[in-house]
Amino acid sequence: MKKIIVPFFCAVLFSTSAVAQKTSTATVKSTASTSQITPKQVIDNYLTALGGKAKLEAVKSTIIENVISAQGMEINSTTKKMGNKFKSVQSVMGQEMTQVFDGEKGYSNQMGAKTDFPADKIPELKKSQTIDALAYDPSSFQTVAVEKLDGKDYNVLSSNKGKFYFDAATGLLYKAGSGQGDAIMKSYMTVDGIKFPELIEAEGGGQKVSIRTTKVTLNSGVTEADFN
Repeated sequence: MKKIIVPFFCAVLFSTSAVAQKTSTATVKSTASTSQITPKQVIDNYLTALGGKAKLEAVKSTIIENVISAQGMEINSTTKKMGNKFKSVQSVMGQEMTQVFDGEKGYSNQMGAKTDFPADKIPELKKSQTIDALAYDPSSFQTVAVEKLDGKDYNVLSSNKGKFYFDAATGLLYKAGSGQGDAIMKSYMTVDGIKFPELIEAEGGGQKVSIRTTKVTLNSGVTEADFN
């Protein structure tokens, strides 16, 4: 179970901003109407809704603690980030899986089996930032579509790598879809004036995963030594 669930969770956790950086040459395919708002405005509104770009840029490190629930199992997860570096440790039933990226290269270690990250994933990981939302690139999207979900309007940014639904009223990201699966941000929590997803429901590869954030620590407890 652990070998299946944890890699999918990590894909959901680390792929969203990387997907958003991909420049698309494909036209957006949607039956929804096209909005007059621009991709840059959608992303700017998102950063504002999270707490403001300046406040987000002031965060130099994070520690995010999660509980991942799937098929009756619970996995405790702690992820440390500093710039484009991260260390994620998941533990279940006395076993651990670790993923580390030092800004240039990375690996996963599960039950003593160490595997380097694929070379084709490294360029995307290098572009990541401490706060994922800051990595969204407006030039990756050509237009904004307006779609309704459960009676609410969403500004939708699409590329050939993913589709992102931003609540038209709040500006917050509600849903993200990519090749790894779909993730819905069911609720947000506020820490030091910055919003973070509190409950994510993800589905992909035939799995349904609930990811609940229990604690967020900003600008404390992370050093370069964590990423060795």
